[in-house]
Parts: sequence; structure tokens; C-alpha cells
Amino acid sequence: MSRPEEIAGVVDVDCSGTQALVTGSTSGIGRATALALGRLGADVIVHGRDRSAGAAVVKDLNTVDVDAQFIRADFASLDSVRELAATVRQETDGLDILINNAGGFFRTGQLTDLGIEYTFHVNHLAPYLLTTELLDHLVDGSRIVTTASAAHQGTQLDLTRVRTVNDYSATWAYGHSKLANILFTTELAERLEALDRSIVSNCIHPGAIPGSGFSRFLPGPLPRVLQALDRLPVVTSVAEGAAELLVPALSPGVSDVSGAYFTDQRPATPSRAAQDATAARRLWEVSAELLEIETPLSSATTTSG
Repeated sequence: MSRPEEIAGVVDVDCSGTQALVTGSTSGIGRATALALGRLGADVIVHGRDRSAGAAVVKDLNTVDVDAQFIRADFASLDSVRELAATVRQETDGLDILINNAGGFFRTGQLTDLGIEYTFHVNHLAPYLLTTELLDHLVDGSRIVTTASAAHQGTQLDLTRVRTVNDYSATWAYGHSKLANILFTTELAERLEALDRSIVSNCIHPGAIPGSGFSRFLPGPLPRVLQALDRLPVVTSVAEGAAELLVPALSPGVSDVSGAYFTDQRPATPSRAAQDATAARRLWEVSAELLEIETPLSSATTTSG
């Protein structure tokens, strides 16, 4: 089986001297991405909640002679996210690659301590906070990549529904959070460009990946169905999903592309709701309000709204 860096066509990219943070990298496409970055020479910070799984990834990275460490953080806790950012700032001179990959599909509706629906909090608010906490630690030419999903199709931004779990739908909550990932990506790109920051922000749809472990969150018989599909060539593998992340993170051919939604290793067109610049700006501002922080990059004049 081909490695992710081979599938992505970045096997010749030299990442020596670069520092990367990959969230959700103890399993699935996050783990495969972290290992690929290490094989290309990058020093990698591994993130997750399972210490033993994190230690195993670090051990694998150490075998290719790169520096690696594991930092545990629970994305349902804002303090934990802030501690992750603080540790990254302390342990690195600067960050070249930030991959916001952590997230999940959660069957049961619940509110976090912030009073926000769990899926939206973990999949959107946590990476929003982490990214903004690290903005001044990202070096010139750095790249931010966020794992979105084609599951955003069919949802509209609804920032009132994330404050309750009445009539909770796991499918809607997940798709809505992935819509938020795309809107976050585009608004971040707009604001960075407006401030002449040489940092790009993109997001990806990794494909349906049975081997990633995502299927354990799905209801009913779907996990068994996906396990069966895993044997079919039409279903994306973990390596192929990781390659989707590596293209916007490393490919020289897209170094100037920002605000794009990638699928099949190239920029694609997301849903109409995901292209709504006014919604993107509203999401950016309301996210800051929910987190009780000043609006990040507030001095930027964007075209949103």
C-alpha cells in the first residue's frame, strides 16, 4: 500500500527544520499524517486524549530521527485547549504547520461546561480557540489545514441551535460542525490576507474512511456496513485520507492557495451555505462571544458582510 506522502505527491518535499502540530493524531488519518510528516523530516507534536496511543505514535516518529512529543488535551475543555496552545508555544520556536484534525461524531446530545452542544464545541470552537491562540506563533509561510467533510452538505448555519440539545440530531450536529469548519477556514483566510499575513488557511474533505475509527460513532448497523466496505477499492483508505491533508499542508503547487475547500487533492466547490461570506463573519464573531474572548484579527477588513 502506498504511503500518504506518495499518494499526495509530496514525497520530495523536505520538511527538515519545520515544526508541526497535528491534532487528533493518535489514530486514523491524523496518526498517518503525523507519521508522514515525520518521515519527511518535520518535528511533530502529537495530540489526543489517550496517553498510551500518543506514546506509541511518538515512538514511531522517534524511529525516523525526528523530535516528537505527545500533548494530551480534551477538546471539550477550554482550559485544556489553552494549555495545549501554551505548551506548544513553550516547546517550539514557532509553528510551520497546524493541522486541525481532531473531532468526532457523537450520538448523544449533551452540553459542555460552556453550555454549548458538544459536537459544535469539540469540532469547531476548540480548533477555533487553538488556532487563534497560536496565530502569533505561526511563522511566515506557515499553513493551517482543517478537516471538514462533505457532510456539511444540506445544513445551514444556525447559531441558536448550538445552545441546546432539544430535538438533538447527531447527523445534523456533525454536518453543522463541518459547515462551521469551512466557514471558519474561509474567514480566517480573508482576515489573514487583509492583514498581509503570509499564512494560508484551507480545509479538506478526507473521504469516507472505515479504517479511521470514525465508524464507531455511527448509529445502528452502519459500523458493520463500513467495515465491509473497507474491503472495496471505491472506499477511501486511511492513507488516502491523510494524503488529502498533506496536499494543502505541503504541496508547492498550492502554496499560495488560501480559503479553499479541498477534495480529491484539489480545490472544490462546497455547498452554497459554505460560501456565505456573511455567515462566515457572523460565525467568527459569535464564536469569540461564546468563548468570551476578544474577536481575533478584529483589525482586519474583510469582504464578509
